[in-house]
Amino acid sequence: MNLYIITGASRGMGLALAQQLILPGNALLCISRKTNDTLASLAEEQQVPLTQWAEDLNDAAPVAKQLKAWLAKQPLAYDSATLVNNAGVIPQIAPLSDVPAHEITRAMRVGIEAPMLLTSAFLLATANWRIPKKVLNISSGLGRRAIASQAGYCAAKAAMDHFTRCVALEESIKHHGAKVCSLAPGVIDTDMQVQLRSAPDTSFPDKSAFVGMKNQGSLTSPHEAAGRLIAYLSRSDFGSNPVADVRDVA
Repeated sequence: MNLYIITGASRGMGLALAQQLILPGNALLCISRKTNDTLASLAEEQQVPLTQWAEDLNDAAPVAKQLKAWLAKQPLAYDSATLVNNAGVIPQIAPLSDVPAHEITRAMRVGIEAPMLLTSAFLLATANWRIPKKVLNISSGLGRRAIASQAGYCAAKAAMDHFTRCVALEESIKHHGAKVCSLAPGVIDTDMQVQLRSAPDTSFPDKSAFVGMKNQGSLTSPHEAAGRLIAYLSRSDFGSNPVADVRDVA
């Protein structure tokens, strides 16, 4: 049985990812601010073990502690274990000087502090598991390309890329280390895109580019994006490039 731990699985691409992984032979732990009844029903229908935690990753330290304890109690019967750090938020779309402090703080806590804490807990708790282990950090092209009025989100994703590089080096020298990758999933038609397209023109200079992608049909659906991520996870060379973009795959 393959274990998947997914954050932000109650909506958007995270939900699509969880839905596609609810298959016989898999077990899921989904961590989101709210549980999802659709996931629960699908898991029951497919007879797939599903655990859902309603947790706010704005305060991730207790969640990481809970994850470590939960993993320690799991029977050593899994064929593989994968952590997918998908949750993220965007602060107010405005120049940094105009963004409330609590929104900047939340963006950084959910976007980079939580993935680091959960990854640490996952790697520590599974250190002696002699099975394939993977950490997939969902990054963004905006972590690699600066845009105005999204300093918090861009900074969190850039930090995610670099901490992934560091952890990949650490895990590579362990006998049973995890494969780690920070993957940009492409431009996806989610609530985040709606927020970007709805921002005032005066506070978001790049708004027209996002409106144009929607009008031109350039956005990937959450379902399609999730399928690409799962395919990437299944690659034999997963983790060979710790920072990657799903659009670069032939």
